[in-house]
Order: sequence, then structure tokens, then C-alpha cells
Amino acid sequence: MSRSRIGIAVVVLATLLSGTAQARARLGLLGAPLGVARFAATRLFALGGLHRAYSVSRRSHIRSASLRPEDIGTATSSGRPLGNPAAREQVVAAAAMAGWHGGRIASGWWRHGDGGYGWVGPLFWPFAYQDIYDYTVRGDGIGFWAYGYGDIYAGIFAPYDQDDLAGYTLSDLSGRRHRRIPPLQQLCGDDSREIAGLPIDQIQQAVQPTEAQRAALDELANASVSAAQMIRASCPTQAASSGSARLAAMQERLQAMIKAVSAMQPPLETFYGLLDDVQKARLNALAEDRRKIPGTRRDKTNATGTNSAGTNRASEAQGCEAQPSAALKWPADEIDATLHLDDNQRAALEVLQDAGENAADMLNGDCRPDAITPPARLAAASKRLDVMLQAVKLVADALNDFYDTLRDEQKAQFESIGPKRTA
Repeated sequence: MSRSRIGIAVVVLATLLSGTAQARARLGLLGAPLGVARFAATRLFALGGLHRAYSVSRRSHIRSASLRPEDIGTATSSGRPLGNPAAREQVVAAAAMAGWHGGRIASGWWRHGDGGYGWVGPLFWPFAYQDIYDYTVRGDGIGFWAYGYGDIYAGIFAPYDQDDLAGYTLSDLSGRRHRRIPPLQQLCGDDSREIAGLPIDQIQQAVQPTEAQRAALDELANASVSAAQMIRASCPTQAASSGSARLAAMQERLQAMIKAVSAMQPPLETFYGLLDDVQKARLNALAEDRRKIPGTRRDKTNATGTNSAGTNRASEAQGCEAQPSAALKWPADEIDATLHLDDNQRAALEVLQDAGENAADMLNGDCRPDAITPPARLAAASKRLDVMLQAVKLVADALNDFYDTLRDEQKAQFESIGPKRTA
């Protein structure tokens, strides 16, 4: 095994197995849905799994056939499973592709630049809380800032058809194809066990709080648990059947995330304000230390100035989403030809396209700031979520107006356009 692969193994193993009994006593099991934890552990640590993890880091490629129901459905006691963003990225990619075209295609057109996916079946933004935490405390914002216009576009032109989605929402389906798809409730987590929060033990070890500071840290722990539960409650219970419904699901998810961030901001600011300069430097160093770890996504850049997913280094540093790719080009001619639009409908479609372009401009203009403290990064996350919610609402209103001009037959034809895309 090459040194680079060994490095990846060490980083992922150290991250997944981190977490103390003290943290578990405070917050219960921290991290991701229990069902996917064993998948990450077994698939990343086996020789073949390490090879796939290395392939993901190098080429943003995932073999969806590696996702098994027993991997998704089995609990683990490994502390903080999937605490590493790269591990979550692999799980998300495998889960997203397992339900698309029967899992026969290695990558989908709605994939993020970091190799992850914003939509896994009917679920928008899997591991939402963990992405917020990684950016706020650890300074790893690649997963968080990867969300943008491409996810709105995917909400309009669904990556999945109804048969693909059935595997995520129904547990009694038979057949090899559906057995590869993790049920939606397992991706969202269990009510009694899906309790996620900031790794209070890590923060405590870094700053060595006083009694007064420890009380504030406890308040932050309680707020972070509540925030995670707010986000979990926004998981859909069924698959949306139209672009309008999917954008509504996006709005609900973003609103829950905004509420969660709002709940965490006051206790985080209070705790941070009680720290002296040395303690603040130690807490801020958690993000700096993470950037220095070999094999992390920030470290994976090549001589051309791009990371493993092909993202420009300068764009990555600023958190600006790249301009929409050819895969996200509006299929206006196909819509017109398929739906046989009249002049009124064609005008409404043009308004919808303009709304999409404006949404992309809004999101591309909101670049990630160079924030060096956890409160500043959480404030930046809040602003980004607000901008994204505004962008989704802008497109949703235009899409609803366009829908209002269509007959039922045309609506069905419009919905059939998305799943045919195989870019």
C-alpha cells in the first residue's frame, strides 16, 4: 500500500474512532445516522475500501455497488462515526447513486465539485448538521459551501424517477435493485439515537475552561443538541412528486437549518466571549490544525492549482460556486418541443429561466469570507443559508407561476424531462 493510501487510512481511522466517554455522556452518540456508520468503517478500512476511498479523493469517483443494506442498517459504537467529511462524502455518493438508474452509473450530473451530492433520493442536504459543525469549529467549509444553484436545478429537474425514489421511502420492496437503496428513515437517523452536537470534549480539551466557562459550554452543548434535532425533524417522510414540491422541501430544510444555526449563535458567542486570548487562540487553532492534516480535502491540490474534484484552488478558498456547467444548461428547446408551449407558457418559461440565472448570480456572489473564529464562521453560515433560501424562493415562485399555465398532461411531460438526463 502506498504512503498516500496509508496516510488516508490513518486520518480516517483516527477521526472515526475519536470521541471520549465524556463526550458521549454529555451528548449521547455524536455524529451521523447509526445505520451508515458501519458502512464507513468496514468499507474504508478494508483494503478494497481504502482503495475506493483513495479513488474518491483522487477522482471523486464512487462505486455504488459497494453500498449494502447491512452496512446502512447496522449500528456501531465507534464514538463519532463519519466525523470526517471525506467519509461522509463517500457515504453520500454511494447512497445517492444506489437509487439512480438502478445504481448502474458511477456518477450523476447533480454531483457537487467535492464529489458529494446535495440530493440523496428525496432528501436534500444529508448530514446538514455535521457540515455546519465542520465549517464552524473545524474550519472545513468545502462540504457546506458546495451547496448552491446546482441543487436548485436538481430540484427542478429531478435526478430520480418515481421508481428510483420508491426504494428510499418503502421498506417492503423486493428485488436486488431496491435492496441496494438505503431507506430514507435510515439516512435521516433514528429519533432516539440521532443526537448530534458539537464535540464538547474536543473544545474542552483545547481551551481547558474554568467553572464559569464550563457552564457556558454546557449551554452550548444543549443548544447544539436541540439544533441537531431541529434539522432532523425537517427530513421528508415521503418523496416529492413535482419540481414545485421538491423546491418546497428545500425551503423547509433550509428554514430548519437557519433556525438551528440561530439557536447555536448566542451560546457560542457567549462561550467564546468568556475565553481569554490564549484560550481563543487554542480554539481557533482547531481549524488551523485540521488544514495541516495530510490527506484532508484542503490538502489535496495538484500542480495545476485544482483539488481532487477539479475545483480551482482560488475558488475553493473563497467558497464561490463555479458557474453552472453544461450539465446544468436549461433544456428550453426540449421543454418547448415536448410540451408544445403556447406564447403565454413560453413567456412564463423565460421568466423561470431568468429566475434561475438570478438565483445563480445571488449564490455565486456570496463568497465564503476569510473568517478565523467559530462565531464568525457560524455567522457566515447563517448568511449563506439565508441567501440560498432567498434563491430557492425566487425560483420556486417562478416555477409555480409556470406550472399554473400548464395543463395536467403538460405537467407530467415536464416532470419526465429530468430523469432522462444522464450527463
